[in-house]
Amino acid sequence: MAYKSSSSSSSKQAAPATPWQDRLKQTCRELQVQEPTFQLVSDRRGGRTAWSSKVTVYGTELSARFWYDGKNTNNAKEDAAEVALTWLNSGASSPSTSRGGW
Repeated sequence: MAYKSSSSSSSKQAAPATPWQDRLKQTCRELQVQEPTFQLVSDRRGGRTAWSSKVTVYGTELSARFWYDGKNTNNAKEDAAEVALTWLNSGASSPSTSRGGW
C-alpha cells in the first residue's frame, strides 16, 4: 500500500495565493483566448516606489485599480486580474469594447 505524506517541509515558503489570477486563466481557457500576460509597473514617489500591474487579455490592456508597496506586488497582479475578469464577464465581445487603464 502506498503512503502519501501531506506535510511539507517547514523550510519551504508557501507560494502566494492567486485566486483571481487562477480564475482569469481558467476563464481564458474556457473562452479559448490567449492566456493573460501580466506586467508590473512602478512609480517613484518620494523616497519610495509604488507598484501596480497591467494585464493583457483578449487583446486589451487593463490596469489594476491600486498601487502597492514593493513587497505586495502579487496583490497588484491580483487586482489587475480581478479587473480583467470583471471586464470579461461583463460581456466583452471584442478588444475594442473597452479601453485599458483608468
